[in-house]
Amino acid sequence: MFAEDIILKPVLTEKGYDGIANKKYTFIVKKDANKTEIKMAVEKIFGVKVASVNTVTCKGKLKRMGRNEGYTPDRKKAIVQLKEDSKSIEFFDSLT
Repeated sequence: MFAEDIILKPVLTEKGYDGIANKKYTFIVKKDANKTEIKMAVEKIFGVKVASVNTVTCKGKLKRMGRNEGYTPDRKKAIVQLKEDSKSIEFFDSLT
């Protein structure tokens, strides 16, 4: 599995913006990726040093359209904490 396949997209929310000052970044990742794979993928793509990775699996919400109902897809989020001596991720620097 390639590093680009593991990291799907960044999470751009208010809570995500608050962590940028502390070098915490949030990403949507593949559901079957583990913490070690996520760590190696972030280090390879962005060229930074990762201190820790926390993951959370978000269940899909129930949505209705008329009398039909179904669930949105499940997803997995990873909160990545960088080391103090590491540089920040340039993509998020332009957002703050």
